[in-house]
Amino acid sequence: MHKPHIPLDELRAQVEQCHRCPLAEGRTQTVFGDGNPSARILIVGEAPGKNEDLKGVPFVGAAGHKLDALLEIAGLAREDVFIANVLKCRPPGNRDPRPEEIEVCTPFLREQTRTIDPEFIVTLGNFATKFILKTDRGITHLRGRLQHAGKFKVFPIYHPAAAIYDHSKQEALEDDFATLGELVRQSDAEKAAAAEAAREEAFACAGQGKPHTGEQEAAGTQPTLLDQQLTLDDEAASAGEQQGLSTDGESTAAQDAANQPSDQGREQA
Repeated sequence: MHKPHIPLDELRAQVEQCHRCPLAEGRTQTVFGDGNPSARILIVGEAPGKNEDLKGVPFVGAAGHKLDALLEIAGLAREDVFIANVLKCRPPGNRDPRPEEIEVCTPFLREQTRTIDPEFIVTLGNFATKFILKTDRGITHLRGRLQHAGKFKVFPIYHPAAAIYDHSKQEALEDDFATLGELVRQSDAEKAAAAEAAREEAFACAGQGKPHTGEQEAAGTQPTLLDQQLTLDDEAASAGEQQGLSTDGESTAAQDAANQPSDQGREQA
């Protein structure tokens, strides 16, 4: 039996009341996340910075402006994605997240992932990438290459703040977001082709063959028994996808990232 998904509003309330680690004592606000609750793309950063702590929204500083520009390269906008972080509270002085903080905070990220049920997870920087992929490999070795975590397509990219302090990473960021856009469009094309193949197979099985365009137009708008069957098939497939969110697609333990290079500056830049 699958665990029911927790609505995002309920998860947000849980985050606001959280005092599982000492970060709660120094925060101005929690930063739950922001964006499309049904997004195909979940973007995961590291932790809130100064501006995010003040406003309660992720990526609103200089790194946030850079992220907006990079999303545009991919043919996306904030309204198309959901943005969250590994940690929901700002670490003092924007230091790196500690393993014990990741351990107690990431259950919220897991539940967000289950509820949003994205097709793609874009991990920004070391900490997000290592947590989602359960790996010790750094972002430099993984960036720009499609990975998988259970049923999720995972695409690691440098944190946008990295280009603020190291301009040589700007080109890599732009290239990777362009690739992200291509991956999304490729997925759209594959889904459209699969749907057309399924429809042709359904007509063939019904002994009717694929109808000509004129025959389709002459049929009018009245649903046929075959149309009704296809609708039932689509609903069944949709239900199957909803039930398919297995624990294989969820990260179950935080990695010890304390010794890894920092994503300098993060969102407060």
